[in-house]
Amino acid sequence: MTAGRPPYPPFDEATAAQKVQAAEDAWNTCDPVRVSLAYTEDSVWRNRDRFVTGREAIVAFLTEKWERELDYALRKELWSFGGDRIAVRFQYECHDATGQWWRSYGNELWEFGDDGLMRRREASINDVAISADERRIFGPRPDSERGASIPLR
Repeated sequence: MTAGRPPYPPFDEATAAQKVQAAEDAWNTCDPVRVSLAYTEDSVWRNRDRFVTGREAIVAFLTEKWERELDYALRKELWSFGGDRIAVRFQYECHDATGQWWRSYGNELWEFGDDGLMRRREASINDVAISADERRIFGPRPDSERGASIPLR
């Protein structure tokens, strides 16, 4: 059994922001196993039009994602929180095998167990083709930008 992940619910603004930054940091590693350890063994996801259940399926999903989404770089921002739930908005950029760059905009709804592991994740995401000149996310967020809002466009 995986140990819990502090901070634990109920969240306040500081602990919710900490959870969001920890998720951003983990996802920017593009390491499916590392990322999966923040979720319960039976975590349920909706990601766009895909439904994923369980940590093993999460690893498979993320492995496929990062084989397709190259040079992936993500920014997450706390949107709202209450009790055991957090809402996040995010943007990420990546390119596909043809070299086309994409910026993906989305919102996530998260629900946590008492152990601080995420038991439910619902993500709605839209993709916009961009040129390499339009990129603005280059690797993990520098310490100087932690907590900064992400641009709307």
